[in-house]
Amino acid sequence: MASLAAPSKSKTGSGANAAFNDKSKPMEVRLSNMTAAKAISDAVRTSLGPKGMDKMISNSKGEVIVTNDGATILKSIQALHPAAKMLVDLSAAQDIEAGDGTTSVVVLAGSLLGAAEKMLGKGIHPSLIATSFLNAAQKSVEYLTEMSTPVDLSDSSSLLRAATTSLNSKIVSQYSSTLAPIAVKAVTRIATSQSSNVDLRDIRIVKKIGGTIEDTTLVEGVVLNQNMITSHGSPTRIEKAKIGLIQFQLSPPKPDVCTIRATSIHETEKLQDGSYNNRQ
Repeated sequence: MASLAAPSKSKTGSGANAAFNDKSKPMEVRLSNMTAAKAISDAVRTSLGPKGMDKMISNSKGEVIVTNDGATILKSIQALHPAAKMLVDLSAAQDIEAGDGTTSVVVLAGSLLGAAEKMLGKGIHPSLIATSFLNAAQKSVEYLTEMSTPVDLSDSSSLLRAATTSLNSKIVSQYSSTLAPIAVKAVTRIATSQSSNVDLRDIRIVKKIGGTIEDTTLVEGVVLNQNMITSHGSPTRIEKAKIGLIQFQLSPPKPDVCTIRATSIHETEKLQDGSYNNRQ
C-alpha cells in the first residue's frame, strides 16, 4: 500500500517571508533617517540669529575655523549618513542660490522632520504627510510673494540695508558698515538692468596677510597676484601705469637638443663624417 507525504515548508523560506512581512522595519528606517537629519539640525541650531554662538571647528589639516555660518559649519562636518548628507547639500544649495539663510533652512528642515515624526507616531501614512508638506510649501510661496517687497537695483539704500542685515549674523558683523557698501558696489558693478541674478565668480576676493578688515578696498578692474622685485630699487607703487599685453615669449628660446646614439665603430666614423642620421 503506497502512502503520499505532503511537502513540508522550508524554515528558510518562512523566515524570509516573516522578515519581508515585518511592518516595523520601514518605520525603523524612517526614524533612523529622521534622527540623523535632526542631529545635523541641532548642531547648527545654536548658531542661528544675531545672538547665535560661534563654532570652533578643527579640520583634518589641523586648521581651526571659528564661524557661525551654517554652510561653513556643515561643509566641515564629514557626514556619512545619507539623510545627513541631504541637509548638508541643502545648505550648500541655499548658499549658492541666495548667499544667506544657510542655517535657517537646516533648522527649518529639522523642525519639519520633528513634526513629521509626531504624525507618524499617530499612525498617519507617510505619503499623506509628504503630500501635505508639498501643498503647504505652495501656499507658503504664495504668502511670501504677497508679503515681499520688490527691490530695484538702482535703490542703493535698500541694497545696503539688505547687505547689512545679512552681515549682522556673521563673525564680521562689527565691520558691516565697511563691508556692506563694498559688497553692494561690487554686485551692482557686474549686474545689468535686465538680470535677476549675478555670477559671483566674476567677483574675485584676494586675501593678504598683515592688514585688518578695515583695510579692505574695492578695485574696479583686474587684480594680479605678482611678487615684486625690490632688491634693485624697483618701484613698489606706480599710478596710472601703462600696461603692455605681449603675446610672445620675452626670454630667448631654448635650443633644440637631440640625442645621437652610435652602437659601432662604423657609425662613429659616419658621425665624424657628418653622414650619420640615427637621431632620437
